[in-house]
Amino acid sequence: MSSKNDSRQNILSVATRLFHLQGYHATGLNQILKESGAPKGSLYYHFPNGKEQLAIEAVKRMDALIKSDIVSSLEKYENAIEAIQIYIQKIAADFTNDEKLECVPIGILVAETAQISESIRETCKAAVEGWEELYCSKLIGDGFEPDLAKKLGITINSMIEGAVTRSLINKDSQPLQQLAECIPVLLKR
Repeated sequence: MSSKNDSRQNILSVATRLFHLQGYHATGLNQILKESGAPKGSLYYHFPNGKEQLAIEAVKRMDALIKSDIVSSLEKYENAIEAIQIYIQKIAADFTNDEKLECVPIGILVAETAQISESIRETCKAAVEGWEELYCSKLIGDGFEPDLAKKLGITINSMIEGAVTRSLINKDSQPLQQLAECIPVLLKR
């Protein structure tokens, strides 16, 4: 791996962590530079569109991690309801580990930027739709009708995003744990 790539990844890692901890507007390029130890020229070399590009890349990075995590979790269980319930329990367990929470929460980032950056909004939308499709596919594979599975995929993802936000507000994973408990009732056929 080249040092140019290391520098780029370091800047992106710091920006992702700061966007998560402080939000988009409270995170400045000078802080990213200071914490990453990168020279200003390096930031603009790797991210010519500055902070907006960093946010887009942070969302894409987080999207890839979450998609991989969803796929890995859902593949472990044949029953869709059980798989989704256990995946949410995993998120709840991860919620108590700060190292697992370095990803940018989509709902929070898009709420901050949707009116000012169409590019960030579109990147967030693509990520969310991809996650919804994973839930939808799992449900279809378990016998749910495609139209219902699509609606449920959107609903499940929306509930997870809401429970993550509520867990951030509460500073505990209880909302995610409660959602996991309710999944069998919500998806009962």
